Amino acid sequence: MPTIFGSVLLVALAAGALASPVAEPAITEAPSLAKRATSCTFSGSTGASKASASQKSCSTIILSSVAVPSGTTLDLSDLEDDTTASFIQSPVIFEGETTWGYEEWDGPLLQISGSSITVKGASGAKLNPDGARWWDGEGSNGGKTKPKFFYAHDLTSSTITDLYIENTPVQAVSINGCDGLTITDMTINNEAGDDEGGHNTDGFDIGSSTNVVITGATVYNQDDCVAVNSGTDITFSGGVCSGGHGLSIGSVGGRSDNTVETVTFKDSEVKDSVNGIRIKASAGDIGEITGVTYSGITLSSISKYGILIEQNYDGGDLKGDPTSGIPITDLTVENISGADAVASSGYDVVIVCGSGACSNWTWSDVDVTGGSKYSGCENVPSVTSCS
Repeated sequence: MPTIFGSVLLVALAAGALASPVAEPAITEAPSLAKRATSCTFSGSTGASKASASQKSCSTIILSSVAVPSGTTLDLSDLEDDTTASFIQSPVIFEGETTWGYEEWDGPLLQISGSSITVKGASGAKLNPDGARWWDGEGSNGGKTKPKFFYAHDLTSSTITDLYIENTPVQAVSINGCDGLTITDMTINNEAGDDEGGHNTDGFDIGSSTNVVITGATVYNQDDCVAVNSGTDITFSGGVCSGGHGLSIGSVGGRSDNTVETVTFKDSEVKDSVNGIRIKASAGDIGEITGVTYSGITLSSISKYGILIEQNYDGGDLKGDPTSGIPITDLTVENISGADAVASSGYDVVIVCGSGACSNWTWSDVDVTGGSKYSGCENVPSVTSCS
């Protein structure tokens, strides 16, 4: 007969046998944010290189009066992404005046990429590449090799706020490969280029991007204020464009991505410019322009075209016979104020479409006058006219 002691021993052994296969719970160490707990300030002629080298180790990057050497990109394209739900990316902040040395090269002078990145301009801050040193009246078409200014490329769920940019050598802000980028209250001031040879100083060039919102921008320049070459779900609102070529779609065609879809320009002013509203589809190319809206646009002092919609763009406006490979559909043009806005030597409304390539348009409350009637309009949708 088993003893009490034996019974207790058997029970203990059995319990141990049952418990032994159960592993101890693994202890996962919380991710350390200590390496990024530092606010880093960079300045002077070594600021650009030190900021680039340290961008993954700083929680906040302050660029205070950085003097970027000639032929050098202020490169913040390897910023630490926000990959945790508990951590919000700290900002890149520009303070004082950021300058760049002179060299004939392609650039860019500034490059920022990443996910959940916040870029800010402090009060009174200025980004000044001193573009007049390159200006020769030829822009990117010849003469001196001129660096593009700012590549805002591959930014996801990011914001750029209160940047003041002055005198870019050629194109100012290139937005490409972005998804969820908001730009608020940016000023691009190339006004000096009117008298000093600024050319191709586009404000915003947008390609292959989605969910881009630009609000409250002010652009003084000598080319497109905004040019959407490809992309979807893009909005420009509350802006002022002066001195350039207006609010543009395109030119579309001849690239790897030739689709423009759901783009809205609204509640903005175009003044002292060559064009007001312009949609450019390249002749002979394939693509699509659909769902574009111009609403609440005020035009004044337009020298050439109040509204220009063309499917015969060929390195210049209205260069040949229109083609139908890039249809313009679901276009809305409404509440456009431009009474006596166009110079007498210009044209109020010009529409040149390929056969059957402009359809399902909405055109209402459009008042653009002052210029002449264009005699070469073709295949104009019935909702509007060239007048």
